[in-house]
Order: sequence, then structure tokens, then C-alpha cells
Amino acid sequence: MELTIRYTCAGVDWREVAATLRSVGMGVYAPEQHRQAFMASYATVFVYHEAKLVGFGRAIADGVYQAAIYDCAVAIDYQGQGIGRKIVEHLLARVEGCNVILYASPGKEGFYERHGFCGMKTGMALFKKSEVMRERGFIE
Repeated sequence: MELTIRYTCAGVDWREVAATLRSVGMGVYAPEQHRQAFMASYATVFVYHEAKLVGFGRAIADGVYQAAIYDCAVAIDYQGQGIGRKIVEHLLARVEGCNVILYASPGKEGFYERHGFCGMKTGMALFKKSEVMRERGFIE
């Protein structure tokens, strides 16, 4: 399968981004809010198979020593084919030299552990919808 990787938000269908996030059980906002978040990010990666968006992710960073990865998702029909690995590798290359944090969906921690990520003992969060995040298993 031939994939195209793009680093720009130009031409992205933000409704497709929201639909993909919804289908994989991740946080979903209005398409315009996803556009704003990706546009404000330090690095973005979009993976296409032919003209179809099949995966994406973004990193926020100071460009010096701190970064965080968010919104990494692969369309269900394309999971298990190494696309998520490519997304993470491309994002990590863009924030090389930085400490990188992220939070994984419950049950997906192993994917990130295979990329060298470790669980944090002191990670803390302040979520707007803390009860929802507690129900989904993100916080204690």
C-alpha cells in the first residue's frame, strides 16, 4: 500500500478528522476546533492512502526541550498496518531533543511503550470534563 505523508494542514477535511477520532473512541470537538488545534501545533502529520485521510497526529512544543503529542489516530480499517508507528516516528523526529509526554487511550499504552515511552509516576491532569475522563479510565 502506497501512503502519502503530509506535514501541512492545507486541504485537510476537518469533518473527516472529527469522524476518525469519534470512530476510535477519542476526544471529539467541532471540526473547526480541530482545525484550530492542528493549525496552532508545532508539528502535524497527515497520512493519506490515495486521496483518503487514514491517520494523523500533532505535537505541541517549545522547540527546545518540551513537547507533547496529541490526537494520534488511525482509521479503523487501516489499523495494524504500521501507520500509527509512522505518525509517531515523524512527530518524534520533528521534536527531536525534546522531552515528550502524551496520554494514551486506556488499553493503548503498549503501542507507545514500543516507541520508548514509559508510564509516569507524577503525571497530573486537570480536565474540563473530569467525570467523563474518570469513567473512560484516564484518571483515578
